[in-house]
Amino acid sequence: MADIGSLTDNLNVKNSNFICGVVEGFYGRPWTTEQRKDLFQKMKKWGMDSYLYAPKDDYKHRVYWRELYTVEEAEHLTGLITAAQECGINFYYALSPGLDITYSSTKEVSTLKRKLEQVYQFGCTAFALLFDDIESEMSEADKEVFQSFAHAQVSITNEVYQHLSQPKFLLCPTQYCAARAVPNVSNSEYLNTLGSKLAPDIDIMWTGPKVISRLLTVESIEEITEVLRRPPVIWDNIHANDYDQKRVFLGPYQGRSPDLIPKLRGVLTNPNCEYGCNFVAIHTLAQWSRCSIDGLRDLSLNDSVSADIKLEIESEDGGLSEDVPSSLPTNIYHPRRALRNAINEWLLEFQRHKQVYGPIQKPQPQVAVAIPVPVILPSINTCMSLTPTTTSVTDSQPNNTNQLQALAEVCSAVNGADSLMQPTPAVTLTGPAVVMNSLASENKVISEPMDCKTTPTSECLSSDTSVSCSSFPGDANSKMQMESPSPSSQTMIVDPPTNPPETNGTEAKKSPEEELRYEDLALLCDLFYLPFEHGVQGVQLLQEFNWLKSNAHHVSSTSHCRKNAEKTPEAQEWFERAKKLNDCAEALNQLMDRLTACNNRELLYDLYPYVWDMRGVVSLLNSYVKWLAIGHFPQMITSFTLGNYTWFSKGWKESFMSGEQEPWVFRGGLTADLQRLVPVDAGSDLFIYKAPDVPVNKTYTIRPYLFEDEQGVYGVCRRTCLDGNDGSEIFAQNCDLPGDRLVAGFLILSPELCFVVEDETGIVGYACAALNAKQFYTQLESSWLPVMCTKYPLNDASSPPPNKHVEEMIKWFHSFKGESLPSAAHANHPSVMCCNLLSTVSDQSVAKRLVICLLAALRANGSFGVCVSLDAKDRNLLDFYTKLGFLELCQGFSTETSYLGRSF
Repeated sequence: MADIGSLTDNLNVKNSNFICGVVEGFYGRPWTTEQRKDLFQKMKKWGMDSYLYAPKDDYKHRVYWRELYTVEEAEHLTGLITAAQECGINFYYALSPGLDITYSSTKEVSTLKRKLEQVYQFGCTAFALLFDDIESEMSEADKEVFQSFAHAQVSITNEVYQHLSQPKFLLCPTQYCAARAVPNVSNSEYLNTLGSKLAPDIDIMWTGPKVISRLLTVESIEEITEVLRRPPVIWDNIHANDYDQKRVFLGPYQGRSPDLIPKLRGVLTNPNCEYGCNFVAIHTLAQWSRCSIDGLRDLSLNDSVSADIKLEIESEDGGLSEDVPSSLPTNIYHPRRALRNAINEWLLEFQRHKQVYGPIQKPQPQVAVAIPVPVILPSINTCMSLTPTTTSVTDSQPNNTNQLQALAEVCSAVNGADSLMQPTPAVTLTGPAVVMNSLASENKVISEPMDCKTTPTSECLSSDTSVSCSSFPGDANSKMQMESPSPSSQTMIVDPPTNPPETNGTEAKKSPEEELRYEDLALLCDLFYLPFEHGVQGVQLLQEFNWLKSNAHHVSSTSHCRKNAEKTPEAQEWFERAKKLNDCAEALNQLMDRLTACNNRELLYDLYPYVWDMRGVVSLLNSYVKWLAIGHFPQMITSFTLGNYTWFSKGWKESFMSGEQEPWVFRGGLTADLQRLVPVDAGSDLFIYKAPDVPVNKTYTIRPYLFEDEQGVYGVCRRTCLDGNDGSEIFAQNCDLPGDRLVAGFLILSPELCFVVEDETGIVGYACAALNAKQFYTQLESSWLPVMCTKYPLNDASSPPPNKHVEEMIKWFHSFKGESLPSAAHANHPSVMCCNLLSTVSDQSVAKRLVICLLAALRANGSFGVCVSLDAKDRNLLDFYTKLGFLELCQGFSTETSYLGRSF
């Protein structure tokens, strides 16, 4: 906590000529008025001075920029400007007219002036024009008047600037990073025209070498400064997440040495879409802006001061130590210390009582989006167009982050057939677009319909109709329930009130176990770190799971003697590291428990989808490792750990670490990297599922089947085999019949390929498989069915007929003659499976994680395809398996049975 005091002292040191603040410039739902006012208070506290209003999907900012504000909107915007000024914040109002403006039209220029004049009357004294993410081709009318596109933009910007009496003014150019400069920064006619013709007091924004730059170097800033004839204001997208629905960035501001500060006009960070997720990003930027020495400076610079610092913070193994010395002077910036300071202060935010407005929307299924030309798709952009460019810029100053090197060793240790940098298939965006009005309410963002001819927004990608497993296939009578479509982006969900009870002025406190701790938030930040870097604990997760998977042969049941093998140093190390992975899974469960119970529901809703998704993936890895620990797999396991079933290519290491690729190449972040280590080829579609609309905290554990689980599995069979109704009365005389019919063969003949799902009440689901379907059915017919025929004899004519469900199951034992697939189908899908979940399991991700565990276990045993047999008339069940990637193979000898298969 001493560092926070040091930071407070350091905040008093301010460079009055340096712009430092936040740009609300992302694509997606804008922040609310209440959130912006909260931001101004924080910026004042942390010594920041500027806010740029530029939400891409606020329709009067960009799409309908010509429209004036209504009285209600004017009141809210005036209130925002006043609130900013009261906090000493320069409120920059930005317009983005470049989508459709005619630069040579006097009427258009007058409209632009009138719009900015209206905002000027609200008390605004700082403005910006943004020409990013637009086509660079001028209209025919403009070509007759202007020499070039740059001349057109300079002309209108200078005219507006003079009309407003030369206020503080920012310009975002169309070529706003080195990768988009044509042909390069130094020789760009566009940039050189801006530098020579634009009024010298207008500041120009720049994102660096890339749209999202991993590093900003002094050399690159000096180059653009020379071209623009003024130091740039950095529009920094390092924490922006609007290009990937699965990622949020909670790591510290880094990759920018404080040596840059004298070279820059300022820095405005364009952070995560979710306001509550930006505490660390903004807080650490504020710390950075008041430092003058880089705690991570390269030792090759022969700087004795920074060399001492480097040695002090480096651990014995060369990695960055978690315990950054608190004795570092306040003018030295070190990202880990900055992160620690931010987390300690962020903890207090979770204790504030705040309600939430709006539904949980992210993370959404990852959709591969086509890149049409010339249409811009703002739903996946960050101050950019995704139009491919051939320009490449190499950062001149490498980053010596040891965590990245450790991660790279994991990724380069395995070979993969699939590259993360391959082009993605195209999809078509359809349906009405939605635009936002963030000035119509104090604490809501109002969604309004928009003409489909305008640019589509991120809401076009958010609709998804998925299947929820209420009764997974185990019998022809099992049924699947279709989940209704998720609420649209226009639906507002308000969390149940969590106001504290009246305590005569004293607030009731949670127990220590319920309160979020520093360790919880440190884990959270490490798992959702930065675009080109995972945090320390995130890297450890990757390392541990990859090591456990690659060395599982030490605990294989085919080792010379299992009991003796478990006593070897290699096996003991394996189990110790498996416990570390389990501890991480438990820590994530605790984080979810405490997060769900926090007072700040707004923060909860912002973070919940990401934590929920990460917990599901880590739980899956932990379940698979538990299965490996039992050792039911041959030593041929090395064939998939070193083969083509881990999705890392050798080029991944260099590309991820270098920053040469924009971060949307590595879609999905750490969750995707962890998923790729699961030995199920092409299994990413199994990870597409929707987070709950309202936060719930219920833990489902998937683990290997044990013999003592038999009655629990039988209980699931009884409760699900009759369309979800409780079958206890119907099967009173034959309570074991459903289990004997549906799963007993798997549990007896193939227990090593069986998994169960349990919650606090006990077992609520199962998944079972047999490695070789032909052998399984042969054994079933020869050794298991005779026992069942004796146990369940056919009734003679004199006996009263049993219930029809009982009768059908008993007849099956006596009539079964073996299942059969065509040879070609069996060759590609040699295994067989079944699974089932109680209808009480509302979390649709559980069913998919259960299936992934089963497929991974089959793959570890050498299988590469599995089939299921279904009632051909059960359309819900067929549709569910189709969504899981199963394809129809054929119908059985009876037209009532269909076979579906999946390769992996």
